[in-house]
Amino acid sequence: MTKQLVTLRVNGEPRTIAAEPHHTLLEVLREELGLTGTKHGCELGECGACTVLIDGLPVLACLTLPALVGDAEVTTVEGLAGESLHPLQIAFAEEGAAQCGYCTPGMLMTAKALLDTTARPTRAEIAHAISGNLCRCTGYTAIYEAIEKAALREGGAGAKGQGPLDASADLREIGANSRAGAKLL
Repeated sequence: MTKQLVTLRVNGEPRTIAAEPHHTLLEVLREELGLTGTKHGCELGECGACTVLIDGLPVLACLTLPALVGDAEVTTVEGLAGESLHPLQIAFAEEGAAQCGYCTPGMLMTAKALLDTTARPTRAEIAHAISGNLCRCTGYTAIYEAIEKAALREGGAGAKGQGPLDASADLREIGANSRAGAKLL
């Protein structure tokens, strides 16, 4: 196949790359842009390891074609921290929420989306939000505690973020019919 030029806004920067039209956002992020924090997991949309944020909403990069992203902002785990670690990253380290670390990028991105919209999520809200992210190591308790700690530490909404999201209606509509956690695009 012939590669096509695609321009994406990734972690605040416009990036133009030549990609095969059938390559997923996950493949483009990892192979074309060198952003390897987003993980290959099941490649079927079942594990959440590839979760990124598109305009603040958690999306499964393994099921998303870059051409469908348009001019939306893609945030990967590499874009989570600013000059210092994000409060979620600190809380995950303090609570031992990252054991092998494979699920951690997807968990962090899903948790960020939750904290950006819910100042003080309940344990049930956290469990629902991350239900599309699988972890084989921690048993989830440390992950719940890390998300709660980040929410408390930063006073809730945004955990050092922007406050409530103004996500596009298209992403909301597409995501409304997918399972909890990360959405399909």
